[in-house]
Formats: sequence, structure tokens, C-alpha cells
Amino acid sequence: MANTPQAKKRIRRNERRAEINGARVGRIRTFIKKVESALATGDKAAAEEALRTMQPELARGVARGVFHKNTASRKMSRLTRRVAALG
Repeated sequence: MANTPQAKKRIRRNERRAEINGARVGRIRTFIKKVESALATGDKAAAEEALRTMQPELARGVARGVFHKNTASRKMSRLTRRVAALG
């Protein structure tokens, strides 16, 4: 258990940040699922639109430090290829 005031403050801060970061990751996952559901239905126009809205969200996740940039790049690349393969 934390003994110093600073260590106690870090615990409080880490709990708040974990909650915020968890919400960010969940939001990004929702955008990714929208792309995947559009791919599953075979609707290329909807998939392209969902992909366009997903890309800045994923990039924002990288900027905020909740995703590694290579992870985001890999996800974007794979989804983009799948959308391009529809048509």
C-alpha cells in the first residue's frame, strides 16, 4: 500500500486515467465494429463511410497513448484492404 502522499495521489490519478482510457478504447472498438459489420453485409458504400470515420478516431487513440502506432497502422491497413476487396 502507498505510504507517501505522492504515491497516494498517483493511485488516485491512475484510477481516473484508466477509466478515461478505457472509454477511449471502447469508443474506438465501436468504430472498428461498424466497419466490420458493413463488411459483413457486403455494403461497400457503408464500409467506406465507416472506414473514413474510423481512421481519425484510431489516429486520435495513438496520439492519446491508448494504442501503439503500429497496432493502429495494422488495423487500418487490414480494414482498408478488406473494404477495397469488396468492389
